[in-house]
Amino acid sequence: MSVDAGGAASTRRSRLRAYQEQLLEKMQAAKNGAGASVAQLGLGIGGARYLVDLAEVGEIVAPPPLTAVPLTQPWYLGLANVRGNLLGVIDLAAYLGAPAASGEHAGAPRLAVFAPMLGFNCALLASQVYGLRQAGAMERDGDLLRDAEGNAWTPLSLAALVQEPRFLHVAR
Repeated sequence: MSVDAGGAASTRRSRLRAYQEQLLEKMQAAKNGAGASVAQLGLGIGGARYLVDLAEVGEIVAPPPLTAVPLTQPWYLGLANVRGNLLGVIDLAAYLGAPAASGEHAGAPRLAVFAPMLGFNCALLASQVYGLRQAGAMERDGDLLRDAEGNAWTPLSLAALVQEPRFLHVAR
């Protein structure tokens, strides 16, 4: 490795570490009730926008190779090894009956890993991560929230999702 390549890699790691520390601080603030205005993470899944409580998301990672699991529901994409933890990867769009999100990756897909407090080794496949959103600043429109640009956001509770019997039964 050349000196320049090593320096560039070191710079990328430093930026990534700074970003992760900043995100961790915001997650801690959300869990402690401080900074409640930044407690929502925006995810793009299957052409829809979702708002997830930041305390329910453990981390956002690039998807590693998936291992298919036979005789499972079509929305259960398989298992991923993330830092030594096996996670079930879910296509939420397909689970909800919409066209599968797994084929729509124009950008870089990400996995939204469930927080350890949920006690469920699982991740949602997201085609886009919009970052932190202020749900309190959005206007309610029925079951949806609308931001200042007119984008519709659907609130999504991962804690409620892991309580759904259909979600818990991935076998066909």
